[in-house]
Amino acid sequence: MERINVPPAGPADLPLSLLEMGCSGRFELITHPSPDQPLAPQSTLPHGLPPTSLSLEREVEKQFLQDAAWLPIHDTDFAFQKFLKVTRREVNVDSLMNCTPAALHSGISVVRDPTTGMLLDFTEVLLENTGLSAKNSLSLHRQPGPPSESLRGSNTNYPFRPGGMDELTLDQIKKKSDLEEDIDFENDLLRVAPGLKAGMDFSNKDAKIAKAEVTLMSLLSTLDDIPNLQPVAEEKEEEGKESEEAPKLPRTNSLENLGVKDVVSSSTPSASGKDEKSKPKENPEENKKWAIPVNINAPCDDFYKRIPNPAFKWPFELDVFQKQAVLRLEAHDSVFVAAHTSAGKTVVAEYAIALSQKHMTRTIYTSPIKALSNQKFRDFKSTFGDVGLLTGDVQLSPESSCLIMTTEILRSMLYNGSEVIRDLEWVIFDEVHYINDAERGVVWEEVLIMLPDHVSIILLSATVPNAVEFSEWIGRIKKKHIYVISTMKRPVPLEHYLYTGNSTKTQKEMFLLLDATGNFLTKGYYTAVDTKKERTSKHAQSFGTKSTSHSTTASQDRSVWLTLLHFLSQRQQTPVVAFTFSRTRCDDNARSLDSMDMTTSIEKAEIHSFFQKSLSRLRGADRQLPQILVMRDLLKRGIAVHHSGILPILKEVIEMLFSRGLVKVLFATETFAMGVNMPARTVVFDSIRKHDGTGFRNLLPGEYIQMAGRAGRRGLDATGTVIILCKAGVHDMADLHVMMLGKPTILQSQFRLTYTMILNLLRVEALRVTDMMRRSFSENHRDTQTQEKRIRQLKQMVSSLPPLETEGQLSDMLPYYHTVTELRITTEALQRAILESVNGLKALSVGRVVLVNNKQHLNALGVILQVSCDAVNRTFTALVICEKGNEEEGEKRNNTAFPHLYNTALFIPEGPCSHTVQKLKLQDISAITVKTLKVIPDRIIDNYNKRQQPRFRLDPPGQAISTATQELLRLAEASPGGMATLDPVNDLQLKSVEVVEDTMRRRVLLDGLREFNCIHSPTFAEEFVRVEERMKVQEELDRLLFLVSDQSLSLLPEYHQRIKVLQSLQYVDSSGAVQLKGRVACQISSHELLLTELLFENVLSPLAPEESAALLSCLVFTQKTQVEPHITSTLQEGIDRVLSVAKRIGELQRECGIPQTAEEFVGQFKFGLTEVVYCWARGMPFAEIAQLTDVQEGTVVRCIQRLDEVLKEVRQAARIVGDSVLGSKMEKASLAIRRDIVFTASLYTH
Repeated sequence: MERINVPPAGPADLPLSLLEMGCSGRFELITHPSPDQPLAPQSTLPHGLPPTSLSLEREVEKQFLQDAAWLPIHDTDFAFQKFLKVTRREVNVDSLMNCTPAALHSGISVVRDPTTGMLLDFTEVLLENTGLSAKNSLSLHRQPGPPSESLRGSNTNYPFRPGGMDELTLDQIKKKSDLEEDIDFENDLLRVAPGLKAGMDFSNKDAKIAKAEVTLMSLLSTLDDIPNLQPVAEEKEEEGKESEEAPKLPRTNSLENLGVKDVVSSSTPSASGKDEKSKPKENPEENKKWAIPVNINAPCDDFYKRIPNPAFKWPFELDVFQKQAVLRLEAHDSVFVAAHTSAGKTVVAEYAIALSQKHMTRTIYTSPIKALSNQKFRDFKSTFGDVGLLTGDVQLSPESSCLIMTTEILRSMLYNGSEVIRDLEWVIFDEVHYINDAERGVVWEEVLIMLPDHVSIILLSATVPNAVEFSEWIGRIKKKHIYVISTMKRPVPLEHYLYTGNSTKTQKEMFLLLDATGNFLTKGYYTAVDTKKERTSKHAQSFGTKSTSHSTTASQDRSVWLTLLHFLSQRQQTPVVAFTFSRTRCDDNARSLDSMDMTTSIEKAEIHSFFQKSLSRLRGADRQLPQILVMRDLLKRGIAVHHSGILPILKEVIEMLFSRGLVKVLFATETFAMGVNMPARTVVFDSIRKHDGTGFRNLLPGEYIQMAGRAGRRGLDATGTVIILCKAGVHDMADLHVMMLGKPTILQSQFRLTYTMILNLLRVEALRVTDMMRRSFSENHRDTQTQEKRIRQLKQMVSSLPPLETEGQLSDMLPYYHTVTELRITTEALQRAILESVNGLKALSVGRVVLVNNKQHLNALGVILQVSCDAVNRTFTALVICEKGNEEEGEKRNNTAFPHLYNTALFIPEGPCSHTVQKLKLQDISAITVKTLKVIPDRIIDNYNKRQQPRFRLDPPGQAISTATQELLRLAEASPGGMATLDPVNDLQLKSVEVVEDTMRRRVLLDGLREFNCIHSPTFAEEFVRVEERMKVQEELDRLLFLVSDQSLSLLPEYHQRIKVLQSLQYVDSSGAVQLKGRVACQISSHELLLTELLFENVLSPLAPEESAALLSCLVFTQKTQVEPHITSTLQEGIDRVLSVAKRIGELQRECGIPQTAEEFVGQFKFGLTEVVYCWARGMPFAEIAQLTDVQEGTVVRCIQRLDEVLKEVRQAARIVGDSVLGSKMEKASLAIRRDIVFTASLYTH
């Protein structure tokens, strides 16, 4: 390269030059400080300027100062040599082309003596799948990833293959079987040459020696550890057959003989062999039930024989249902246990954890609520010791054998291919009925679908009516049996009372409504109504206040509560949980009991010391928060409040004091019943109506049972007491009955598509979103297996039918069939419309002459005698004329060719005219004529019925019948070409669009029919029957093929709409490959689109850390507030930008067809806590923050905790994009909010 001579810089030249930054096309101006400096480089490497070497002086100085002996000052030659060493730099270009070595494709295996176990030799074995890694394979054989990613996985990892997903398609199996036809020198060899009696025996002789042993092995080889025994087992089976000289079986490579199931995955290696050979006739897996209900009434007498040394022992004797569950766990089966709250479902979970510790595997216990996770952590930690906890903000000993986590975390671990999944033996889903939760239910379904095959599932749930159906679904998608163990028994039976007392005088007014055995006592109900009535003032009675108002004044409430609690503490019925369905009501009720004191002085001291000890880890100012002071006074008197507005640490203190029996009355909202197993002696319902976000409604039976189930402590109380307060009036008896004895809510699918789910599955080519949708519980009605079986039968039927004649006159047979079918459908629709209309029914009244066409009659006239009053399947009794000898319905002519459609000539008997009285369906009446006849229906019917009896059979017909028959015949002869009929639109005045369209279509089709040639063919009738038979099979086949295809998925249209949104925002490209934006969105669990857009539009860049935290609070805060936040102008700009981005996304979704309006989408982001979070991040104490807003303290804390999770996600996302500035800013914001009372560690985890 020759040197370019640049002219020296003149005075007119500015000391500037351009520097191209990376490959992005950006340039920067740089100045040259002095003329003697060389020009700067014209462009940089992709990552900025290349690194420069340090100046030599500096380096020598540094070395010398570190170690003076390094440069001997007196020996200059030696020093010079040393100096040269520093200056001479080795250039090693190859180091830039570094590449990890390929994995070894072979390994060393040991050969041992089978009897002594002595080491004899080493052999080299070829390894398969050495190139598998978390980035390219779903297999469990892939290499583990880096240790840093082993727990949570990484969002570039593939998940492990979900269980039950590895189905081969029919084509793949066909291809395989075609290949196998050619070369199969092992099995199914023909033994006897044609014409000879005896033949060769190809079976393996050596296999006979080890016969018994191998059979045992093949039974035991449920694990794939003994693959090499498989062929032996098969060959043996072969011999067995040969010895019996069994008839030759056909090759079973075809699908018909083998259920798709076997081919896919048979649980044991030898099973597929057996099934292939032994039962090609009918396959046992074909209609297998996956859910197996266990009879819990059958006693488990041999329990201790079957499990001589259990993995875990309890100090009490197990109930039968618990024993059944433990037996199933020992067999490594999956179970679904549905039982009431205190029945002891935890036993099942404990046994699974103990088993996994014994087997050196791991268990994951997931629960819907963080508080519940914390409590379980404490319980299991004290029982097992080796327990870890993973929630959004806490991570304790993640290497333990039992991990407790929220379901969302398990979902992200599954999507991100966490290494924990390899060692997983059990996943325990607690409170499975939470799958009904509209917001989060979908997470359970995703996790259940994504779990790999080797993981067994334990589902614990409250009693649900459709446990078997739900388990059947799980069994079907996971291809494993689920044992359903459901018990309705309560260890402590409940008694339900109505309470009408409101003063000392009436405090004993408690009436039993439902006794412990489940009888509903109406007597108790009526006495309650009467006592309540006696007290309503005479004045109100005389005017009759029919509508009892639902609300009562605070003072009335107060007197009711005082009376009731006084009464209960006299009867030693404490502790009491009072369920109240509003947080303010809880607080008011607790505050109104200022005169009540329910604790002894010893208890007061215990409460005081526990309270102080628990709060000792708070900062001084935080201990003086108003809520804490109020609660301290309440607790001293044995009263407490528990709802989402209470500070988490206080909630935990209250729960712990309650479980020790020191809190006597707990005013709680529904959430208390959801998680924590904290039974009380008595449960009181303040009201049975609650607000569910849209309006007020009565409690559902499931909710009532869940809350009432908190009454009755096992081992302490004989029965639990449930009391319903009748403050304003006694509730309606029907409502009470439904609520107490109704069916609990069934488990329903809340499956919906989320962008995160779509992106996570698109990331991995092997998993398709449609697979996920097809396996969801909402598509549970699809019984693909039976449908596929039926499809195979139909395909065989189609191929066995004779080919159609399509020559000459019959060439337009198929179009004719299609026209006729359309005509038939149109006519049926019209007839339905006529029947449903008033005018139509008037026209079809007694005496109307109609045209009858069915198997027996062709264009025969009839007259209606009677119309049935059943509106669903209305029938018409009519007198129809017919040939002599065709009165009976027995000999049916085959009129399926619908000749009446193109041949309108009326039926006129050739011989003497006879008649029959029949019940006609609407389909048989092909037209309503304009004529009516005067008839005497009763006489005609009686006379006809009489002549049906043998002894009167030969009597002549009565006067009424013969007149009617003659009239009909006269009408037919008068207009043999066809009679005028009533037109639905003009005559019957049916003006709806559908009817008008159908009438016109029908007219066109009828005219078109006459054009066809095939109707003139002599063999037309029998050909038509063949066409119809073939087309019926074909139509059913098409229908089933549609049902098993993806096109019939109910969520498919929405999936396409969401893909369209992702494509237009460039999260995925047109071929569905996930782009950088999509990769970022995978990191984020909620509101992924908005957050990713904010990242890529740099909305957060200009903001300070505390401002960005404040801005992002809109993603986690969901309540309405009355207080207007005061915020800085930069924050206000940020808010406006967030709203404009949200509006843009909302509008785009709308354009792509998603039903949510842009306003609704924008409306879910609420900025009520921006000021609070901003001040908190800037270090303001909590007490002052609480003053800034009307949102309760507990909610604020919860929001800030969830905000911390969002900040973590944004930090991860910023790292993927390579925006380190934003990443460190998020870290700062996260540190700023993680302090004091908001992030005090849970009491349960210490």
